Amino acid sequence: MTVPSSPRRYGVVGTGARSQMYVEAMVGEHAEVAELVAWCEPNPARMDFADRLVTAAGADRPARYAPADLEQMITEERLDAVVVTSPDWTHAEMTSRALRAGADVVLEKPLTTDLEGCRTILAAVEETGRSVVVTFNYRYSPRNAALKEVIASGEIGEVTSVHFEWVLDTMHGADYFRRWHREKEHSAGLAVHKATHHFDLMNWWLDDVPAWACASGGLRFYGDANARARGLGERPARGTVDPPSDDPFALDLRQDPKLKALYWDAEQHDGYLRDRDVFAPGITIEDNLSALVGYRGGPVMSYSLNAHSPWEGYRVSVNGTEGRAELEVVERAAVLPGPDGRLVLDASSVEDVTADDDVRRRGEQLTVQRHWEKARRVPITNTGGGHGGGDALLLHDVFRGTAEDPLGRRAGYDDGLRSVAVGIAVNRSLESGAKVSIAEFGLPI
Repeated sequence: MTVPSSPRRYGVVGTGARSQMYVEAMVGEHAEVAELVAWCEPNPARMDFADRLVTAAGADRPARYAPADLEQMITEERLDAVVVTSPDWTHAEMTSRALRAGADVVLEKPLTTDLEGCRTILAAVEETGRSVVVTFNYRYSPRNAALKEVIASGEIGEVTSVHFEWVLDTMHGADYFRRWHREKEHSAGLAVHKATHHFDLMNWWLDDVPAWACASGGLRFYGDANARARGLGERPARGTVDPPSDDPFALDLRQDPKLKALYWDAEQHDGYLRDRDVFAPGITIEDNLSALVGYRGGPVMSYSLNAHSPWEGYRVSVNGTEGRAELEVVERAAVLPGPDGRLVLDASSVEDVTADDDVRRRGEQLTVQRHWEKARRVPITNTGGGHGGGDALLLHDVFRGTAEDPLGRRAGYDDGLRSVAVGIAVNRSLESGAKVSIAEFGLPI
């Protein structure tokens, strides 16, 4: 691929932890094609942390702008594109404003949190004709690509049904109940924030469009009512306390340099608490969720999500007219104390904490079995890095484009619409108990 004579100029909207992957890519491997020139962020301490990442890589410190000055940033800094990694409830506003100000958008999932946000982004795309890329990195993971290839090959025939189970452990899953994600008005719950990955995978695997959903779920483990029911007693409102707590659910922000810089040192500016107790009042999202999703082409998916499992990973069973494919992935086999006796509770800081002799081992396995034949193992080739090398492939796609993409991994705003539409339908079904028609949303999916 030909390298452009001058790199595209980028700004980053939101400099929290989610932005770090993109920032490091733009000042590292992809610096020749992507020049990071500006931040758009309300918290100066988080911009300070982002500045240190950039200057440590030998790049110039980006210019600083407040969210209210997004259009000014795009104009003054002559931006070609912005990477939006701000909180979910801001996606629709920041994306639509950036598009209308003349920049393309690279948008961290989910696309948005509700139908109004979908329509806001859609209107801006149609008005400007500019590009919105939604970064569904799970599409790029080799194990998920391998399942896509099996289904697309027709080896198991026409897909009739799928069971998709995802479990989040008490490291990663619990973390959603400390942060702003615990408030449904901000995240739309795990049915949107987390499951947007899963619903996008299913849409992509099946190459089909979701038609309806029905769901059931609730807050069954975290939250103050569940704590009282299990007799957990009085608890501090947050995990950063003196003396330091030995509670396995307490996150002390001072014990991790990145969390301390991004949140403990930053809360004086905006009051945001990153370490709230997972059993405190105020949690309005579900930690257990089950759903049925029907597709226009005929398949039906049964889906389940659990956010307090002792291990983390997922299982997908795809039934077809000529056989069955099964993908099992163990991303973390256990949450165990480290050498110092502490549990590492920042899910982004460790690859695995599994003992060598654990019965359940970290790994992945894809099995295909046709009718009246023995099962066969499908090889999965990982290249190293996040999600088996998938993150590196995504970043290459985002910043350099794709010469060939036979699996259709690059996701646009229409893929974001399809994914979040399922989450919105699931949330509506959770409220009403009824089957919800996605077609009635009126989205062009």
